[in-house]
Formats: sequence, structure tokens, C-alpha cells
Amino acid sequence: IPSTEVAIKDDDGRDLELGKIGEICVRGPQVTRGYWNRPDETAKVMLPGGWLRTGDVGHMDARGFVYIEDRKKDMILVSGFNVYPNEVEAVAATHPGVLEAAAVAQPDEHSGEVVALFVVRKDPALSERDIIEHSRKSLAGYKVPKHVYFRSELPKSNVGKILRKALREELGRAQ
Repeated sequence: IPSTEVAIKDDDGRDLELGKIGEICVRGPQVTRGYWNRPDETAKVMLPGGWLRTGDVGHMDARGFVYIEDRKKDMILVSGFNVYPNEVEAVAATHPGVLEAAAVAQPDEHSGEVVALFVVRKDPALSERDIIEHSRKSLAGYKVPKHVYFRSELPKSNVGKILRKALREELGRAQ
């Protein structure tokens, strides 16, 4: 978009090096200056210099291309390590017995959060162990799902987007 600047910033609003993952921030004449009569909400999304936090996490390459990893609010924090649900879901989707999957944070007393994976089976014989073993081949240990829940379908929006928030809320009620 003309006259729009994009930067990848850390949680404190500092610019990150190319290739580093952080929050995608934008500024320009068409970017909002905040929420009308809601200074507390504005303070959460605006950084000094007119930068708007988009809520998306990603990185920028040397050519200036931006790659979106995930939504910041969907990130799972396992023992201080960031886990992006899209990465876990992409690995699960490569298993021939998986129709679709959604990863969310599940509270854990030892590591703060762990990865919970909701799966719609293509193969009725697919087990939790199958998913975990498959995930271990491609993911670091802290990214491997600790809990796998099988469902006949995943909650979705009107446009077909998986509603991770509904899955997180479901886990909260089950605790």
C-alpha cells in the first residue's frame, strides 16, 4: 500500500533484525490513530511514532517481503518458548489419517501452557499416539501436542475459519 511502512517489532516496540519473528506493525496516513474515546484500548495497540500493532506475528526478509506466522493472541507459550499453532497444524495435516486440525494452548501447572490439538479424523483408527509420534518427526519437543482431542468437526466462522477461541474456552470449561 503506498505510503505505508511495515516493521517487525518486539514486545517493547523495538525493531527486530530481518528474519526475526515479532509483531507486524504498520504506520502511514491511512492507519488509524487509535480507538475513538477509548484511550486504554488505544494504548494497547499504538506505539510511539504512530506505529499500529496489527496483532499478527511474522518476519520480514531482505527483499522486504513479510511472512505472517500466526495471530499473536493464538500463540502458545510453553516454558517460555513460543509455539505458533499454524506450524503444529501444518505438521498434523501431513498425517494421512487427519482431515483437519487446530492447535490451542492448554494451561499446565509445570510449563504454563502446553499444546492441545483438536483433530477431525479421516481414518477412524487414528490414535493420540499416532499423532504424537508423527509430530515428533518434525517438531521440537516443546511443540509436540501433549493432548489430542478427537472431534467430528471443528467450530468455524461463517467464512469457514476455525474458531480457536471456542476451543480454548471449551478446554477452560473442562478444567
